Amino acid sequence: MNFWLTMIFKLKHGLIFFEKIVAASSLLLLLVLAVIQIIARNFFDAGFAQMDIITRHLILFIIFMGAALVSEQNRHIKIDILIPFLNNQQQEKIIRPLLLLCAIICAIFAWHAVTFWLDEWQYAMPNERWSVYLALILPIGFSILSLHLFLLTLTGFEHEKVLPEKQMSENTSCSDIL
Repeated sequence: MNFWLTMIFKLKHGLIFFEKIVAASSLLLLLVLAVIQIIARNFFDAGFAQMDIITRHLILFIIFMGAALVSEQNRHIKIDILIPFLNNQQQEKIIRPLLLLCAIICAIFAWHAVTFWLDEWQYAMPNERWSVYLALILPIGFSILSLHLFLLTLTGFEHEKVLPEKQMSENTSCSDIL
């Protein structure tokens, strides 16, 4: 079992590294494109219509990658109605089934996002097909979020026991180790 647990944690680390790179790159590109658009509109009375489309999709990239990163740390927005009434032992019993349910819901969203993307691709004008590629963030984002939640179902929010003790502190998460 230790081999599989190690592989799951390596997959989580790789996923987190990928999400951080995509989120940071998207944010940097979003800022650069926004500044270019502001300068073009204010100083040259011109603008680029495509930049608005790109920036809208970059925001989705940042949101999906950020959602996956905060869910890994259990810092996402939660609407807990029953949790305050449960003791710690009951909370530990219910967390994994809830994570699995969230993973399944995100997988269903990913499936429907693929259907939406294929429909959008089919009816897109030939000169607008480039923007449809940016819309791939919807199925990819929901798939990554679903995978993240499924891995959390397997591991929980526990610290990795497969890493040496000197690397982990009391509040270490997967993303802190990278």
